[in-house]
Amino acid sequence: MINVVFTEASTLAFGHVTSKNPNGATAATPVAIQVQNLGLSLSSDKGEIPVLKDCSLRIPEGQLWMLLGPNGCGKSTILKAMAGLLRPNQGHMYVAGPRSFVFQNPDHQVVMPTVEVDVAFGLGRFNLPLDEVQTRVHNALEAVGMDEYAQRPIQILSGGQKQRVAIAGALAEASRVLLLDELTTFLDETDQMGVLNAVRKVVGGADPVTALWVTHRLEELDYADGAIYMENGRVVLSGTVEDVKQYIQKQQDQMHNNGGFR
Repeated sequence: MINVVFTEASTLAFGHVTSKNPNGATAATPVAIQVQNLGLSLSSDKGEIPVLKDCSLRIPEGQLWMLLGPNGCGKSTILKAMAGLLRPNQGHMYVAGPRSFVFQNPDHQVVMPTVEVDVAFGLGRFNLPLDEVQTRVHNALEAVGMDEYAQRPIQILSGGQKQRVAIAGALAEASRVLLLDELTTFLDETDQMGVLNAVRKVVGGADPVTALWVTHRLEELDYADGAIYMENGRVVLSGTVEDVKQYIQKQQDQMHNNGGFR
């Protein structure tokens, strides 16, 4: 059985995450993403190949979570399933909306001649008045620290600046969930920090935005509210950043003890 839900109403989740506030009282946090027993297979010359196997996870609204794991473990696949780019074979999935997928390579997404035109591009389908388009574009660029670049040609931007423009385009469309696929893979440290700070600022803003960030850089975990670790198409751990750090360190120690590093 497959049950996939993409909705505009971010509170219609499977339930709520219960957390404690500083005075000890419990509070329910709406869920932005929930995946339950998800399976997905891809076709090949050898038949169906299972890529995701019985995956379950839950991400609260208004938080930044990191998704890590070895190459080929299914990180990008599950992200694409959440974006609706791939269809699971089994399980249940809820993703609050509107949602946006931001690609690893910004050149696949940022295509218009100038920054402000690119951010405004996706708004064309909403038939908005010009003043609202201009306001949305300005606010989105300001949110990612790119408002001073509005008139700049896209071609002169760095990779990190292009990623921030892509995120601004999602925000201009009022996306409540950002699905971010290894945004910093090809970036230098300066651009990496610019993108990380932009996403962290957006998630911590007045309007609740949730971000799931696929990464292979362990240092980026320090910016996250929670983390998920995958292996061989399965979610093996979902919890605090410290839990995931300890798990990865344990795995690395075991590889070292077994002669994995020479």
